[in-house]
Amino acid sequence: MDTATIDVQSLGPRGEEAALRALKKAGYRILERNYRCPLGEVDLIARDGNSLVFVEVKSGLIHGFPPRQRVDRRKKLKLSQLAHFFMREKGLEGVSARFDVVEVNFEDPSQEPKVAIIPNAFELED
Repeated sequence: MDTATIDVQSLGPRGEEAALRALKKAGYRILERNYRCPLGEVDLIARDGNSLVFVEVKSGLIHGFPPRQRVDRRKKLKLSQLAHFFMREKGLEGVSARFDVVEVNFEDPSQEPKVAIIPNAFELED
């Protein structure tokens, strides 16, 4: 498939599916998918051992800069706010939590992507 004709918008949903499979294979237990609240959305919320994990999935073509670089300061702050909201809503204040990023790189969009789970990608921001 010619990368000039790729529907880049289709990479997001495909990337989320690939991330979900990789997380399950790594032993994560998925609690929520596309959790929405008045503050926005979190791609995935999971348990990894005793930790509550808020997961941001970033997909892209391998020839560009790494998709994880799109998790900038503004996005980190938004995810932190969403995590606080979720934990209050579910009565999980004080539970050990972290933020992981799953990077999904499509070298050839007609094939399976390369998936990298980045645990503790950033710290909770107030």
